[in-house]
Amino acid sequence: MDWILDPLQFSFITRALIAAVLVGIVCSVLGTYVVLRGMAFFGDALAHTILPGVVIAFLLGWPLAVGALIVGILTALGIGVLTEQGELKEDTAIGVIFVGMFALGIAMLSATGNYTVDLAHFLFGNLLGVSQTDLWVIAGLGCAVLITVFLFYKEFLLISFDPILATTLRLPTNFFRYLLLILIAITIVTALQVVGIALALAMFITPAATASLLTRRLPTMMGLSASIGALSGVVGLYLSFYLNIASGAAVVLVATAIFLAVFLFLPGRGLVWRGR
Repeated sequence: MDWILDPLQFSFITRALIAAVLVGIVCSVLGTYVVLRGMAFFGDALAHTILPGVVIAFLLGWPLAVGALIVGILTALGIGVLTEQGELKEDTAIGVIFVGMFALGIAMLSATGNYTVDLAHFLFGNLLGVSQTDLWVIAGLGCAVLITVFLFYKEFLLISFDPILATTLRLPTNFFRYLLLILIAITIVTALQVVGIALALAMFITPAATASLLTRRLPTMMGLSASIGALSGVVGLYLSFYLNIASGAAVVLVATAIFLAVFLFLPGRGLVWRGR
């Protein structure tokens, strides 16, 4: 038991543990919609397009999350506008904005001086550096996302599985589409402190993809995905502490290992069982 309790004597470990669990739950719950709607590319692109917002916030002395949140929401809305009329396919619009915004961020980085340490934490995560303020921001944004998902669960379910029926029932499908895009942007910002821009997509996709192998019912999938995300955060943090490896990478590797174990060894459905 000592190996479990010893790290908890450090306050920064306790904060990191809470942050990892919160981010694991929020990303994994919303990630079920990302997986079901085939929006993995959107999540990846959005995680990278917020780079200019991070740089601008750094230059202005603002909290980096503020710049990321503003640019993330604007980018999500921009992609929605470009694809709303059907003149551009969603993946095309995402690709155009993705490369443009990411190139802008790189250009701004190249013209910026003393940025290496601060922005590297945002690019690759700094779970062990989560402050009390960061924790409140993560908790606040995470609760807002989860409450919204709970309030509009039926609407999100309908537009995800049967958009034609949603239109027939005169649901404001565009409103819920934009709302889902905004929620993804907010959730990515909550994940940045934990796993960084480079690995944020993994916390959306991997736990939800694992849960999709275990069940086809959305409520159960959300619960399993959240459990896998939280477990990955806890185990990854302990691995990071004892093996002295990057915390964000450790969290993602644990989630990936769980996915591979389920994919290979799930009784009756895993690849190994099918091979037999």
